[in-house]
Amino acid sequence: MPPEEETMKQALTQAAAELGLKLDDSQLEQLLAYLGLIQKWNKVYNLTAVRDPQAMLTQHLVDSLSLLPALLRHAADTPLRMMDVGSGGGLPGVVVAICAPQIDVICVDAVAKKASFIKQVAVELGLRNLHGEHSRVEELQVPPFDLITSRAFASLLDFTTLTRQHLKPGAIWLAMKGQHPTEELAALPPDLDVFHVEQLAVPGLDAQRCLIWIKPRA
Repeated sequence: MPPEEETMKQALTQAAAELGLKLDDSQLEQLLAYLGLIQKWNKVYNLTAVRDPQAMLTQHLVDSLSLLPALLRHAADTPLRMMDVGSGGGLPGVVVAICAPQIDVICVDAVAKKASFIKQVAVELGLRNLHGEHSRVEELQVPPFDLITSRAFASLLDFTTLTRQHLKPGAIWLAMKGQHPTEELAALPPDLDVFHVEQLAVPGLDAQRCLIWIKPRA
Protein backbone atom coordinates (compact mmCIF):
# COMPACT_ATOMS: atom_id res chain seq x y z
CA MET A 1 0.00 0.00 0.00
CA PRO A 2 1.47 3.43 -0.96
CA PRO A 3 2.41 5.66 2.01
CA GLU A 4 -0.43 8.14 1.38
CA GLU A 5 -2.98 5.31 1.36
CA GLU A 6 -1.53 3.87 4.54
CA THR A 7 -1.81 7.29 6.18
CA MET A 8 -5.46 7.57 5.11
CA LYS A 9 -6.18 4.08 6.41
CA GLN A 10 -4.62 4.90 9.77
CA ALA A 11 -6.65 8.12 10.03
CA LEU A 12 -9.86 6.25 9.14
CA THR A 13 -9.08 3.47 11.63
CA GLN A 14 -8.48 6.04 14.37
CA ALA A 15 -11.70 7.92 13.59
CA ALA A 16 -13.73 4.69 13.62
CA ALA A 17 -12.21 3.74 16.97
CA GLU A 18 -13.07 7.16 18.43
CA LEU A 19 -16.67 6.60 17.31
CA GLY A 20 -16.69 3.18 18.96
CA LEU A 21 -17.03 1.35 15.64
CA LYS A 22 -15.41 -2.03 15.05
CA LEU A 23 -14.65 -2.13 11.34
CA ASP A 24 -12.65 -4.97 9.82
CA ASP A 25 -9.89 -4.54 7.23
CA SER A 26 -12.28 -5.33 4.38
CA GLN A 27 -14.67 -2.55 5.43
CA LEU A 28 -11.85 -0.03 5.87
CA GLU A 29 -10.50 -0.90 2.43
CA GLN A 30 -13.97 -0.62 0.89
CA LEU A 31 -14.43 2.81 2.46
CA LEU A 32 -11.09 3.97 1.04
CA ALA A 33 -11.91 2.43 -2.34
CA TYR A 34 -15.19 4.36 -2.30
CA LEU A 35 -13.27 7.54 -1.53
CA GLY A 36 -11.01 6.74 -4.49
CA LEU A 37 -14.05 6.36 -6.75
CA ILE A 38 -15.39 9.75 -5.62
CA GLN A 39 -12.02 11.32 -6.50
CA LYS A 40 -11.85 9.49 -9.82
CA TRP A 41 -15.34 10.39 -11.02
CA ASN A 42 -15.83 13.76 -9.37
CA LYS A 43 -15.14 15.79 -12.51
CA VAL A 44 -17.61 13.74 -14.53
CA TYR A 45 -20.38 13.40 -11.96
CA ASN A 46 -19.86 16.63 -9.97
CA LEU A 47 -20.18 14.71 -6.69
CA THR A 48 -18.55 17.17 -4.30
CA ALA A 49 -16.94 20.60 -4.17
CA VAL A 50 -14.28 19.17 -1.84
CA ARG A 51 -11.16 18.23 -3.78
CA ASP A 52 -8.50 17.48 -1.14
CA PRO A 53 -8.43 13.73 -0.27
CA GLN A 54 -7.83 14.34 3.45
CA ALA A 55 -10.70 16.83 3.57
CA MET A 56 -12.91 14.32 1.76
CA LEU A 57 -11.99 11.70 4.34
CA THR A 58 -13.02 13.91 7.26
CA GLN A 59 -15.89 15.91 5.79
CA HIS A 60 -17.53 13.02 3.95
CA LEU A 61 -16.48 9.57 5.18
CA VAL A 62 -15.93 10.29 8.87
CA ASP A 63 -18.89 12.67 9.00
CA SER A 64 -21.11 9.90 7.59
CA LEU A 65 -19.57 7.33 9.94
CA SER A 66 -20.76 9.44 12.88
CA LEU A 67 -24.30 8.28 12.07
CA LEU A 68 -23.39 4.60 12.53
CA PRO A 69 -23.32 4.25 16.34
CA ALA A 70 -26.87 5.62 16.61
CA LEU A 71 -28.06 3.65 13.60
CA LEU A 72 -26.61 0.39 14.91
CA ARG A 73 -28.23 0.94 18.30
CA HIS A 74 -31.54 1.17 16.49
CA ALA A 75 -30.97 -1.55 13.92
CA ALA A 76 -28.78 -4.01 15.87
CA ASP A 77 -28.41 -7.09 13.65
CA THR A 78 -31.95 -6.89 12.28
CA PRO A 79 -32.24 -6.87 8.48
CA LEU A 80 -33.73 -3.49 7.53
CA ARG A 81 -34.47 -1.48 4.41
CA MET A 82 -33.18 2.10 4.40
CA MET A 83 -33.67 4.94 1.95
CA ASP A 84 -31.07 7.70 1.75
CA VAL A 85 -32.75 10.74 0.19
CA GLY A 86 -30.85 13.30 -1.89
CA SER A 87 -27.91 10.98 -1.56
CA GLY A 88 -25.69 12.72 -4.12
CA GLY A 89 -22.46 10.76 -4.22
CA GLY A 90 -23.83 8.29 -1.67
CA LEU A 91 -23.41 10.01 1.68
CA PRO A 92 -24.25 8.54 4.11
CA GLY A 93 -25.90 5.68 2.18
CA VAL A 94 -22.78 4.01 0.77
CA VAL A 95 -21.00 4.27 4.13
CA VAL A 96 -23.97 2.59 5.84
CA ALA A 97 -24.07 -0.17 3.20
CA ILE A 98 -20.37 -0.92 3.75
CA CYS A 99 -20.41 -0.80 7.55
CA ALA A 100 -23.83 -2.38 8.21
CA PRO A 101 -24.31 -5.18 5.65
CA GLN A 102 -27.59 -6.23 7.31
CA ILE A 103 -29.15 -2.97 6.05
CA ASP A 104 -30.37 -2.85 2.45
CA VAL A 105 -29.73 0.71 1.25
CA ILE A 106 -31.38 2.55 -1.62
CA CYS A 107 -29.74 5.89 -2.47
CA VAL A 108 -32.21 8.19 -4.21
CA ASP A 109 -31.20 11.26 -6.18
CA ALA A 110 -32.98 13.39 -8.77
CA VAL A 111 -29.73 13.74 -10.76
CA ALA A 112 -29.28 10.77 -13.10
CA LYS A 113 -25.48 10.77 -13.15
CA LYS A 114 -25.31 10.65 -9.34
CA ALA A 115 -27.67 7.66 -9.21
CA SER A 116 -25.52 6.05 -11.93
CA PHE A 117 -22.43 6.61 -9.79
CA ILE A 118 -24.08 4.77 -6.87
CA LYS A 119 -24.81 1.81 -9.14
CA GLN A 120 -21.20 1.83 -10.28
CA VAL A 121 -19.96 1.88 -6.67
CA ALA A 122 -22.21 -1.08 -5.84
CA VAL A 123 -20.74 -3.10 -8.73
CA GLU A 124 -17.10 -2.16 -8.19
CA LEU A 125 -17.18 -2.77 -4.42
CA GLY A 126 -19.41 -5.85 -4.63
CA LEU A 127 -22.12 -4.33 -2.42
CA ARG A 128 -25.27 -6.35 -3.05
CA ASN A 129 -27.10 -4.33 -0.38
CA LEU A 130 -26.54 -1.01 -2.19
CA HIS A 131 -28.83 0.36 -4.93
CA GLY A 132 -29.05 3.65 -6.81
CA GLU A 133 -32.39 5.13 -7.88
CA HIS A 134 -32.78 8.09 -10.22
CA SER A 135 -36.05 9.74 -9.23
CA ARG A 136 -37.65 12.61 -7.43
CA VAL A 137 -38.41 11.01 -4.11
CA GLU A 138 -42.09 11.97 -4.17
CA GLU A 139 -42.47 10.11 -7.50
CA LEU A 140 -40.61 6.97 -6.46
CA GLN A 141 -42.61 3.72 -6.65
CA VAL A 142 -41.03 1.27 -4.20
CA PRO A 143 -42.09 -0.74 -1.12
CA PRO A 144 -41.94 1.24 2.14
CA PHE A 145 -38.84 1.49 4.33
CA ASP A 146 -37.87 0.88 7.96
CA LEU A 147 -35.58 3.93 7.98
CA ILE A 148 -35.27 7.08 5.90
CA THR A 149 -32.14 9.19 6.20
CA SER A 150 -30.85 12.43 4.75
CA ARG A 151 -27.71 14.51 5.01
CA ALA A 152 -28.15 18.13 3.92
CA PHE A 153 -31.08 17.20 1.66
CA ALA A 154 -33.72 19.77 2.61
CA SER A 155 -35.51 21.34 5.55
CA LEU A 156 -36.98 18.89 8.06
CA LEU A 157 -40.46 19.86 6.89
CA ASP A 158 -39.69 19.13 3.23
CA PHE A 159 -37.75 15.98 4.13
CA THR A 160 -40.63 14.46 6.10
CA THR A 161 -43.38 15.70 3.78
CA LEU A 162 -41.77 14.38 0.60
CA THR A 163 -40.91 10.96 2.05
CA ARG A 164 -43.78 10.21 4.40
CA GLN A 165 -45.47 7.91 1.89
CA HIS A 166 -42.35 5.70 1.98
CA LEU A 167 -42.40 4.98 5.73
CA LYS A 168 -43.51 1.59 7.00
CA PRO A 169 -45.79 1.61 10.07
CA GLY A 170 -43.49 2.07 13.06
CA ALA A 171 -40.61 3.34 10.90
CA ILE A 172 -38.50 6.43 11.65
CA TRP A 173 -36.67 9.30 10.00
CA LEU A 174 -33.03 10.04 10.85
CA ALA A 175 -31.92 13.47 9.64
CA MET A 176 -28.28 14.54 9.85
CA LYS A 177 -27.99 18.26 10.53
CA GLY A 178 -25.33 20.80 11.49
CA GLN A 179 -26.33 23.18 14.25
CA HIS A 180 -29.46 22.42 16.25
CA PRO A 181 -32.23 23.31 13.73
CA THR A 182 -34.56 25.13 16.12
CA GLU A 183 -36.61 26.90 13.44
CA GLU A 184 -36.95 23.77 11.30
CA LEU A 185 -38.15 21.77 14.29
CA ALA A 186 -40.72 24.44 15.12
CA ALA A 187 -42.08 24.24 11.56
CA LEU A 188 -42.90 20.53 11.77
CA PRO A 189 -46.61 19.59 11.95
CA PRO A 190 -48.05 18.45 15.29
CA ASP A 191 -48.62 14.88 14.06
CA LEU A 192 -44.86 14.27 13.99
CA ASP A 193 -42.92 13.32 17.12
CA VAL A 194 -39.32 14.53 17.42
CA PHE A 195 -38.40 11.99 20.06
CA HIS A 196 -34.65 12.52 20.23
CA VAL A 197 -32.07 15.13 19.19
CA GLU A 198 -28.62 13.60 19.47
CA GLN A 199 -25.38 15.56 19.35
CA LEU A 200 -22.76 13.94 17.12
CA ALA A 201 -19.01 14.32 17.65
CA VAL A 202 -17.14 13.93 14.36
CA PRO A 203 -13.43 13.11 14.88
CA GLY A 204 -11.23 15.69 13.20
CA LEU A 205 -14.10 18.01 12.31
CA ASP A 206 -14.49 21.26 14.22
CA ALA A 207 -18.18 21.78 13.49
CA GLN A 208 -21.51 21.15 15.14
CA ARG A 209 -23.44 18.07 14.07
CA CYS A 210 -26.66 16.54 15.33
CA LEU A 211 -29.01 13.73 14.46
CA ILE A 212 -32.78 14.31 14.55
CA TRP A 213 -34.97 11.27 15.27
CA ILE A 214 -38.56 11.70 14.06
CA LYS A 215 -41.60 9.44 13.81
CA PRO A 216 -45.29 9.94 13.07
CA ARG A 217 -47.42 10.16 16.20
CA ALA A 218 -49.52 7.06 16.81
